[in-house]
Amino acid sequence: MSMQAAEEHGEQLESKLKGALELQRKDFLQEGAVSAATRRDRIDRGIDVLLKYQGKLVDALNTDFSCRSREVTLLTDVAASLTPLKHARKHLHKWMKPQRKASSFPFNLLGGRSRIEYQPLGVVGVISPWNFPVNLTFGPLAGILAAGNRAMIKPSEFTPATSEVMAEMVAATWDPKEVAIFTGGPEVGQAFSALPFDHLLFTGATSVARHIMKAAAQNLVPVTLELGGKSPVILSRSADIQRSIERIMLGKTLNAGQICLAPDYLLAPEELLESVVEAAEKAVRSMYPSILDNPEYTAIVNERHYQRLSSYVQEVEEQGVRIHALKPADEDSAALDERRKLPPVLIVNPPDNARVMEEEIFGPLLPIRSYKDFDEVIDYVNAHPRPLAVYYFGEDRHEERAVLSRTTSGGVCINDVIMHIMQEELPFGGVGPSGMGAYHGEHGFRTFSHAKSVYRQTRLNVGKLGGMLPPYGKATEQTIKIQVKR
Repeated sequence: MSMQAAEEHGEQLESKLKGALELQRKDFLQEGAVSAATRRDRIDRGIDVLLKYQGKLVDALNTDFSCRSREVTLLTDVAASLTPLKHARKHLHKWMKPQRKASSFPFNLLGGRSRIEYQPLGVVGVISPWNFPVNLTFGPLAGILAAGNRAMIKPSEFTPATSEVMAEMVAATWDPKEVAIFTGGPEVGQAFSALPFDHLLFTGATSVARHIMKAAAQNLVPVTLELGGKSPVILSRSADIQRSIERIMLGKTLNAGQICLAPDYLLAPEELLESVVEAAEKAVRSMYPSILDNPEYTAIVNERHYQRLSSYVQEVEEQGVRIHALKPADEDSAALDERRKLPPVLIVNPPDNARVMEEEIFGPLLPIRSYKDFDEVIDYVNAHPRPLAVYYFGEDRHEERAVLSRTTSGGVCINDVIMHIMQEELPFGGVGPSGMGAYHGEHGFRTFSHAKSVYRQTRLNVGKLGGMLPPYGKATEQTIKIQVKR
């Protein structure tokens, strides 16, 4: 494509996206107040289309990953999208009610009344990722539609088959004035992120989020950024080792570790290191007796990510770091490489400057670092960027409280990993480099709403009674005396 043709294509794309946004915003303004019945209808249609297209989504995701099981897709993409939509439908009426608030003295005594009304923002942009493309597109729609908004969606180009099915679903379910979707590569994403939305939700890598936030800033678009980072697992001496490691390895191998909330590294007591390795081998063998021909073990999404993960392992191997590749059936490495099937790999005490310890892994590699004293654990976590999650395994309440009060993360799971994302009434989001803002359940409704303050004044002339009207006098001094004190 020539430079002139590329410029013309870019202008056409920009015009198309702006036209869609203007169409939604115009229709939103014409609609006025969005009734509970209208919001519920839009949510119901989302539920119906997910149920109708579940088979196509299973096939599409298996195609995009080259191997992804029906069960993983139905549990983590379809069911995980239906749950927030049904939850929003159930609680919508309660969320929409204005919240009464106490009025300040003396306005409360004189009859002044305060409340908050939650108003739709308008048009919300959604940029969704490739690892759980359905869930991270339809899940946010629960809060967006419950709040009375319209939505424009840009799914990932890394899962093209799934994006095409979702485009078919959106076209069959909502009017483009309600919900619209735009598939395509980075040029679409770049133009999409520059639109003057009323809010923008991005789920993806921290490095990309910097560009998203910069583009949104040009139009002062508020953003919710759901990112990742290196979520640590803290294993206490008080923990049940086998039970804990089973849960940790489930979180590390689900979707082959391609999860923003996957455990990124494990901190274990030094004297329990061998027990941890043995427990991990046992847990993986129980879940995945084989890797290569096992349809339940997800492949790495593409060759670039497979080579990235492989290079992390190669780097630490060359440094002489102890490696445990968990291949229960001892399958051929070349065959695994060909199918992008990366077995779980334990990396014992890698150096801090190894890339596997510096970058978000997003795959089935698990570094394990040993510690002597528990305070080392807190110091180590706090010496690194704030993660999306911290996971603590153990029964020591003092340690648990230290983790909760002395570390900062988007969320915490105690005696499990990832499961806090499944609690609809807990806000899901990061902090610092792991994200900005949160959604899910009522928190999602609030994120995608404008909290409008409303104060109703009494018929009494409060300003005059309080001495706030010039000329100032005794009443003014009395008001000042009452308020200007401890």
